[in-house]
Amino acid sequence: MPFATAIHDRYFEDYIKGEVHTFGSTEVVEAEVIDFARKFDPQDFHTDPDAAARTVFGGLIASGWHTAAMMMRMYADHYLTKVASLASPGLDELRWIMPVRPGDVLSVRVSIVEAVPSRSKPDRGVVTSFIEVLNQRDEVVMSMRAVNMIGRRVPG
Repeated sequence: MPFATAIHDRYFEDYIKGEVHTFGSTEVVEAEVIDFARKFDPQDFHTDPDAAARTVFGGLIASGWHTAAMMMRMYADHYLTKVASLASPGLDELRWIMPVRPGDVLSVRVSIVEAVPSRSKPDRGVVTSFIEVLNQRDEVVMSMRAVNMIGRRVPG
């Protein structure tokens, strides 16, 4: 379901509990998998295709942190407001469910779990989202809950 408002005019009131939004598409590129892992997660099954073939994964897989970074790009490009995002106090329940491999094409499905106006700061609300990263077969490869503070269009 698309948002009723464009990302450049999206405020707290536009995040409706129960809505589900699917968006994005990014291909997992082998060179990027290896480069990311060499910098941030240097394990053989992320950095060395030959060694990865001999692991339980049977081949190269993306670091979970790389998968999270790819998700974040799609989340920022399509879900988070460009005018009223006030940062995030954190996330919960991060799960890497299935290996992500070069050649996979990822997208994101976000379910709005809660949208609660702040009692102490009437200019904003808190949106809790359940995020699922899907591969090209619509299999969930990663999931998490995110909390975002979003400015209100008209403070309560």
